[in-house]
Amino acid sequence: MQEEETLIAIYKAVSPGVVHITSTVLSQDFFFRVMPESGTGSGFVIDDKGLILTNNHVVENAKSVEVTLPDQSKVPAKLVGRDSESDIAVIRVTAPKEKLTPLRLGDSARLQVGQMAIAIGNPFGLDRTVTRGVISAVGRTIISDTGRKIRNVIQTDAAINPGNSGGPLLNSLGEVVGINSAIYTPSGGSVGVGFAIPVNTAKKLLPQLIARGRASHPWLGITGMDVDAILAKALSLPVQDGVMIAQVWPNAPAARAGLRGSQRRMRVGNYLYSVGGDIIRTLDGEKVANMDDVIAFLEDRKKVGDEVRVDFLRDGKPHAVTVRLGESPEN
Repeated sequence: MQEEETLIAIYKAVSPGVVHITSTVLSQDFFFRVMPESGTGSGFVIDDKGLILTNNHVVENAKSVEVTLPDQSKVPAKLVGRDSESDIAVIRVTAPKEKLTPLRLGDSARLQVGQMAIAIGNPFGLDRTVTRGVISAVGRTIISDTGRKIRNVIQTDAAINPGNSGGPLLNSLGEVVGINSAIYTPSGGSVGVGFAIPVNTAKKLLPQLIARGRASHPWLGITGMDVDAILAKALSLPVQDGVMIAQVWPNAPAARAGLRGSQRRMRVGNYLYSVGGDIIRTLDGEKVANMDDVIAFLEDRKKVGDEVRVDFLRDGKPHAVTVRLGESPEN
């Protein structure tokens, strides 16, 4: 079968570039003794100088990182840069070029739902395992282990299990289109709902991660909640969408521009809301219906230092301010 031959050829070409990552973190036991704990994941080589792409959660807080190459040799790795917002990290190993097989990075913007998806990684420590499926959806938003929202995520039914994190998701040309990151599972194992960070996100952030060890994200300095019909009715609001500012961080760009957060707390049904803050309606004239729209606008259209016009309602009256965006401190 043609599909079978394609899969075999891709595995032979790509699997030498997939590595096993072991990270060691220090934690305290019941008696407050510091104990080392190991975790495992996957990664893949992106150049012949030893750069390896993986997930941030694979190496986060690691005291040491070790990489097992396809020939089973083990080499120490150094953290080059990481971005918790997108769950991407870059590490580097020192190894002969003949032991390094860089993978080709594709274009995740061209992905189509239904096309072939191939995952290679080290699930449960099983070295360089391949699974096949399809691209189930694109543009998903997931919540990371730290509570952060990660946008534009790829969904696939190619089996992904613990240990696959950081490994490549490939197309039928053997190009990396995503970095396998998470699964939805009631059982702890794969149920056919896996998620991968788009490779275009990694390509966008790589220069910053390599040059400065972290990525820069534009920041308003607010927390907010989505306005919907139920909240609008309960609070007698003049609009049924937008973002009500709950908190403005001190000295943040939004604070310097005069935006205001909540003034009081109010119970609506079984929930306690912080209410009375400014309601953001548009950014640079583009309507934002919820907080996800705000984050997407800033990430996709702006960079640190840019200005953005914020149109908002305060006590039902329209206002506008120009905010010069800062850099998110969360990373």
